[in-house]
Amino acid sequence: MMANDLPKEKFDALEKYIDSFQSTKGTLIEVLHKAQDLFGYLPRDVQLFVARKLGIPGAEVFGVVSFYSYFTTKPEGKHSISVCMGTACFVKGADKILDQLKEKLEIVSGETTKDDLFTLKEVRCIGACGLAPVVMVDGKVYGRVKTDDIDTIIDTYRK
Repeated sequence: MMANDLPKEKFDALEKYIDSFQSTKGTLIEVLHKAQDLFGYLPRDVQLFVARKLGIPGAEVFGVVSFYSYFTTKPEGKHSISVCMGTACFVKGADKILDQLKEKLEIVSGETTKDDLFTLKEVRCIGACGLAPVVMVDGKVYGRVKTDDIDTIIDTYRK
């Protein structure tokens, strides 16, 4: 294991991936996607590893990680629940959907449930405005969601 008990095999796989590029110039986002796929999130040690391998400052890596909402620096739950807060969804009650999810899961946006089953996120736009309000769980889109639908959606993933 490496720092923070992260598996050495995953660092080895990431290193092999980075080494597969002819040139590492312009590959930071692609490398971060691979790192997050491998580790599930991008803790400080992984960010610094990427910075060293790409020969760039750690601050540059952190800047990209913190800018893009796709990347996360905390471990996530088994299931990721995203609530679209874009204009169409918000106008159609996404804030009420989000409040209901917070209450049912007993967490706030950006947190993971105590059982590590769910991570709740607010996103700017899912791109399914015609189905507003929209909730996405692990990439599956639920459209025209009502607060009454929340229990059913959550229960689907508890099983």
